Amino acid sequence: MKRKEYAWAYLFISAPIVGFLLFAFIPLSYSVYVSFTEYSGYQAPVFTGTNNYAKLALHDELFWKTLFNTFYSALSIPIGMVVALGIAMSLNQKVRGIRFFRTMFFLPTISSVIALTLLWKWIFNDSYGLLNYLLELIGIQGPAWLSSETWAMPAMIIQGVWAGLGINMVLYLAALQGVPKSFHEAAEIDGASGWQRFVKITIPCISPTTLYILITSTITALQDFPRFQIMTEGGPNYSTTTIVYYLFQNAFRYMSMGYASAMAWALGLLILAITLLNFWLSKRWVHYE
Repeated sequence: MKRKEYAWAYLFISAPIVGFLLFAFIPLSYSVYVSFTEYSGYQAPVFTGTNNYAKLALHDELFWKTLFNTFYSALSIPIGMVVALGIAMSLNQKVRGIRFFRTMFFLPTISSVIALTLLWKWIFNDSYGLLNYLLELIGIQGPAWLSSETWAMPAMIIQGVWAGLGINMVLYLAALQGVPKSFHEAAEIDGASGWQRFVKITIPCISPTTLYILITSTITALQDFPRFQIMTEGGPNYSTTTIVYYLFQNAFRYMSMGYASAMAWALGLLILAITLLNFWLSKRWVHYE
């Protein structure tokens, strides 16, 4: 009986294990090898040692520019977290119709990324876009958002803030509803103001959720790709070319798979380092009790 149970157990877990080996572990392992080669995807890889990594660090100025662009676009993370927290606090009130507003804020999260990105591309259009039309109504001449080196990345940051509001708002809303009311009542009796209760009680109590949002949003932002491909195609003049979009160009436009693999692993190690740093720094400001 035990042997039969073990046999069935191994049978059920074999599918995800085989899937992981075939579609994750083996490709990842092979990409490590490819990153040390010159490989076009059509011919056999030619081992070149650390040439790809040396080129990244010392000779490719565009790589460093795209890395800067990636972190520049990640400014949407702190801005979005603050806005999401503000919305969550507003939606944490017991007022009529509050469920409707919660649904409306969350709805973009489950909508098509492509459709929403195309919508925002129209909003930012400098000739007939909605945003410049609204600015014109109040006497402001709107810029050429997506075709200007100065305004293209701020436009992407605005869109990035909006795109992350839904899920972050829901997470913060759940965290706020988990804050014990007795803490606020005791502080209010002691004469604490609303701001003092927010800083001393609310912020520490929701800090684990803040850490989770920070880490997941950072990982997502450093790998952001489809928005930039659809809205700007990395332009103008590489002003919105992120590292993942540059990686994509090297791999599938210039057919430099080895160099792209080295770039991917450099990005992976960077994300790992930032994540570990966030966990280490969280010991100073995250409270689990």
